[in-house]
Amino acid sequence: MALEPCCPAPRSLARRRLAAALLALPAVAVLGGCGFQLRGAVDIPPGLSPVAVRGGGLVGRSIESRLIASGVPTTATPTNAGMVIDILADERDSRVVAVDSNGKALAFMLTSRVRFAVLDAQGVPLVEPQRLTLERTFDDNPDAAVLGKEQESDIIYSDMADDAADQVIFRLRAALAQRPGAG
Repeated sequence: MALEPCCPAPRSLARRRLAAALLALPAVAVLGGCGFQLRGAVDIPPGLSPVAVRGGGLVGRSIESRLIASGVPTTATPTNAGMVIDILADERDSRVVAVDSNGKALAFMLTSRVRFAVLDAQGVPLVEPQRLTLERTFDDNPDAAVLGKEQESDIIYSDMADDAADQVIFRLRAALAQRPGAG
């Protein structure tokens, strides 16, 4: 009694994988050629490296991690930096936006305000001081444990810090592209 194969022959599977890779190659070449970059990726001109991030708590740490992930040299000492990203203010607050018939809060508006500027080594502004305001609605379950609510709001604030970091990097990229001699 002959057994029928349950799986495709290894050669045909390898051929399909090779064909898929060859089909993907032109897409990769086009994306690379058009200047495609991952969100948050940033190229810093050599004269502005290393970069220091001064202040900023969650936002500052998020910016620094994005720079490191992009391969940008960083320094903890602003006096050694070619560029300083200054987090001038990082504030957050919340306000009640919905209550139940007993007056218990059902929803909050969480707000994060970040003020930043970017300076070169001589203190010349590359990005003038700007303000970012991010808001998220937080639906509160009155029956949930207080610790869980605090953790959820902390996660939302952390997410807003990541979004603020992306916006700072985006604005920095735009400012660097406007500089004379930029690619």
